[in-house]
Amino acid sequence: MAEVVLHIYDVTNSGSEKTNNTIVQINRFFKDGIGLGGIFHSAIQVYGNDEWSYGYCEQGTGVFSCPSGKNPMYTYREKIVLGKTDCTIFLVNQILRELSREWPGHTYDLLSKNCNHFCDVLCDRLGVPKIPGWVNRFANAGDTALEVAGNTAMRMKQAKTELVSASKVAYRFLSNVTSNVTNGSNGSPQRSGTLNNSDSGNLRLQGSWLKGLLNTAKPSTSTEIGNKEEDANPAITSQKKQSRDSDVLLFQ
Repeated sequence: MAEVVLHIYDVTNSGSEKTNNTIVQINRFFKDGIGLGGIFHSAIQVYGNDEWSYGYCEQGTGVFSCPSGKNPMYTYREKIVLGKTDCTIFLVNQILRELSREWPGHTYDLLSKNCNHFCDVLCDRLGVPKIPGWVNRFANAGDTALEVAGNTAMRMKQAKTELVSASKVAYRFLSNVTSNVTNGSNGSPQRSGTLNNSDSGNLRLQGSWLKGLLNTAKPSTSTEIGNKEEDANPAITSQKKQSRDSDVLLFQ
C-alpha cells in the first residue's frame, strides 16, 4: 500500500503580479475566510517524490510530473493525505500511461476538464476518495451555470413550439364552432352545446387573435383587436358585453 497525497497551489501564473496578488486574496477570503473555495491548481503524489497533474499544450499529452510541491508556475499552499491505495507501483504506472493517452493537452478546458478534474479521475483509479469539493468549487459553479443556461434556452424553445401547436389546434376548433354557428343563423337547427348567434362576433375576434399569433412574431392581444374593431364599428361594444360570459365558458 502507498499513501496518496494531494498538493494544492494558488493559481499565480497570470504573468501579472497585480493579478496574482488578487487571486491570492480571493483564495484567502473564499477558502480561508468563509470556506467556500477558490482558484487552485492540484496534483497527486503516489510512490516516489513526484506529483502528477494535467495542463494545456498544443500537441501530445497534457499529463505531466514535477517534484512534489515544487511546481514553478504556481504558489504552493498545502497538502492533504487522501488515503492509501492498494495499487502496486506497476499498476500505478500503467494507470498513468492510460491517462496520458486519454488526456491530450489540447482538450484542456478551464470549466469542464482541468487539473482538478484530472486529479479526481486519478484518485478514482487509485481507489481513494476524490479531492475536496472546495478545491474545484469555482470551476464547478461555472460549469453548472452554463448547464442551467443551456437548459433554460431549451425549455423556452420547447414552450414556444408547444404554444404554436396549441394555437393551431385552438384555431381549428374555433373555426369549426364558427361554422356551426353560421349554419344555425341561416335557419338550420342549432346543435345542443353550440353557441348562439350573439357569440359569433366574439369567436371571430378570438380567431383573429390566433391568426395573429401564428403569422407574426408578436401576436396582437384580443384587447388590441377589440379596440380596432370598436373604432370601425361602435356596435361591437354592446356585442362584446353580451358574449363576455360565453368567453369564460369557452376557455375554462
